Amino acid sequence: MNDRIPMTRGGFEKLEAELAHLRSVERPQNIEDIAEALAHGDLSENAEFHAAKERQAFLEGRMLMVSDRLARAQVIEPGSGLPDAVRFGTTVVLEDTDSGEEVSYTLVGEDESDVASGLISVTSPVARALLGKGEGDEVKVQVPKGTRMFEVLSIRYD
Repeated sequence: MNDRIPMTRGGFEKLEAELAHLRSVERPQNIEDIAEALAHGDLSENAEFHAAKERQAFLEGRMLMVSDRLARAQVIEPGSGLPDAVRFGTTVVLEDTDSGEEVSYTLVGEDESDVASGLISVTSPVARALLGKGEGDEVKVQVPKGTRMFEVLSIRYD
């Protein structure tokens, strides 16, 4: 798996901080938890030991996954000025043509997406439908609730 993973500078830095936290805080704490549980003896009925070992497996897996994502990261710096089309890193304001409701999304990497904050993954169905569209374009998007039509009102870099 050597596919590049697009992400913003902020997303890359957030993953770096998470990895550093896992290595410098979470792992040492887990080692202490295992040592403390071992001191209680009889491992066959020691729930604390089993929980600490499960946590250790989770932490190791998460560190491997984050390390892999960082190694394959392709940091994409947003452009400047006014973009002519929706692309990675742009913020797009849409109007639902049926309800008139306006929504705003910023296209980011998978690890950065947070729909509640208006950050959607560039690989999401909505983002894929928007890519390459310009202001005034109408976009048909398949969402879990059915098909929605949006008009692109504006595109900008934040």
